Amino acid sequence: MTDVLDLSHHEHGDTEGLSNRLNWLRAGVLGANDGIVSVAGLVMGVAGATDDRSAIAIAGTAALVAGALSMAAGEYVSVSTQRDAELALIEAERHDLERMPAEELDHLTVMLEEKGLSPEIARQAAVQMTAKDALRTHTELEFGIDIDDVTNPWGAALASMVAFSVGALLPLLTILLPSPERFYVTAIAVAVALGVTGWSSARLSRARPWPAVVRNVAGGVFAMAVTLLIGRLLGTRIS
Repeated sequence: MTDVLDLSHHEHGDTEGLSNRLNWLRAGVLGANDGIVSVAGLVMGVAGATDDRSAIAIAGTAALVAGALSMAAGEYVSVSTQRDAELALIEAERHDLERMPAEELDHLTVMLEEKGLSPEIARQAAVQMTAKDALRTHTELEFGIDIDDVTNPWGAALASMVAFSVGALLPLLTILLPSPERFYVTAIAVAVALGVTGWSSARLSRARPWPAVVRNVAGGVFAMAVTLLIGRLLGTRIS
């Protein structure tokens, strides 16, 4: 009999948790980006309206705390929905394997044939893979889900909250500098930080980094310019 590669055996040590780690990275990058842009826009607007550093600090801190909690809650709800969907698919596949194992074996054989195996080899491989761990095999091949690595909403929420807070601290601290050049320092620091988050998000999605960097920096600078202008106009009119 022709030797068949045992496709059911693969080490999970190197990949276990990979989906969750990528999810945390994604949440962290997006959280940092939102923290930088939203708080930079807010403190620029407030600083444009008043020189009272206490008022600027209070507004910036309130925006940091509210934004971090909002990001965490939003990420938790979003990832929880994804987790529920993954668990439902796993449970449905478990049910199908119990009720109609022959049909599921045929389905697995067809999937392996579509990946390039001959019908005979595909059948033998399907039998081996099903005997080793049928549920894991089917969920990975059909849905791309690792049953040991279902998405974790708490990890994503924590990563988003921490990253938002760290990102928000940058414009909050620079705008409170006593130097009259604080607006320029803040704008430069924010532009550099947005360049880093834009590059990171592009690398995570395997896209070209420079278009993402340019979009990110341009959007952040535009937001700061608009809020600064509005702050100066409102500060002049109110005073």
